[in-house]
Amino acid sequence: MFAAETRAVTVPVTGASDKETLVTWKHIAEPVEPFLQAVALRLAKQVREFDPAITSYAEYALTGQGKQLRPALVALSANAIGELNDSHVMVAVIIEMVHLATLVHDDVMDEAEIRRGRLTVGANWGNEIAVLFGDCLFAQALKLAASFPTPEICRAVAMASNTVCSGEILQTRQRRNFQFTQAEYFRVLEMKTAELFALSCDLGACLGGASPAQRAVLRQFGIALGTAYQLYDDCLDLFGSEAAAGKSLGTDLAKGKLTLPVLKFWQSGGAAEKARLQEMIMNWEPRFLPSVVELLSRHNTPGESLKTIHQYLKQAREALQALPEAANHHGLIGLTEYLARQTDHLGTGT
Repeated sequence: MFAAETRAVTVPVTGASDKETLVTWKHIAEPVEPFLQAVALRLAKQVREFDPAITSYAEYALTGQGKQLRPALVALSANAIGELNDSHVMVAVIIEMVHLATLVHDDVMDEAEIRRGRLTVGANWGNEIAVLFGDCLFAQALKLAASFPTPEICRAVAMASNTVCSGEILQTRQRRNFQFTQAEYFRVLEMKTAELFALSCDLGACLGGASPAQRAVLRQFGIALGTAYQLYDDCLDLFGSEAAAGKSLGTDLAKGKLTLPVLKFWQSGGAAEKARLQEMIMNWEPRFLPSVVELLSRHNTPGESLKTIHQYLKQAREALQALPEAANHHGLIGLTEYLARQTDHLGTGT
């Protein structure tokens, strides 16, 4: 059914800092493109599963896909162990619906109007509708998970959903809290973002016949990659371009979210500098962003933060070494190289 997905991704795997690494999203997605198309089609068909009165919301939310990173992880993890089958499509749809539900809720909390270049559900129909529809997406995902013959899939999806939402709660509680520690920050990243990466890898491997040890390895990979991905997104919000971010920069600081560059600065900045940064964050205006970036750059927190991303990507690659030598993990390695290159571009301002 998905013969094309079993081909290895051919990418030159080099050091994470090698700017000549020619890894693009096309390199990674092309071998699993038939699978991703099947997921997109099945996701679009889910529109009919909602009450006719709210299908317009469902169609809007379920057809505005990004890179389908989590479905790609399902496919690549399955290929690393065995072969893809139709159950992988269903699991990828479920995980993507959970992810979309979190995005709908995130946009409400952040008062965001634009997501992926178009209006958010809340901006279109109001936050009350958006919150309730996000709940509908969660419920539909769990309904699909319950259709599997064993309860393991539904249990795993429910636990991951709980973890993601708990991580969002913890982050919200820590807004503008300058006692927020890096350990607490990394725990939030692992819960709110890395958990769905880990779930994608775990269930992709599980449905491909992986052993418990192999599933644990791929889950470890997912946690490391997902943490690196969220770190990159947090740094992009401060040091990237609006074109690359697809939104206005400084949105985290506007909502009082203290990300790694700020937390690293808090360890090395002087009292007067920290007081100045705190004052800007507590009374945020978009015009403060250049001053914040300049202040953070004095202490090399951009460079140190990007170095941390590479450290997590290295952890992800090292985790895969525990797989059998015959494992087809080229695509997973390619994902780490792709994000490494994006990180290097961020460091050079490109």
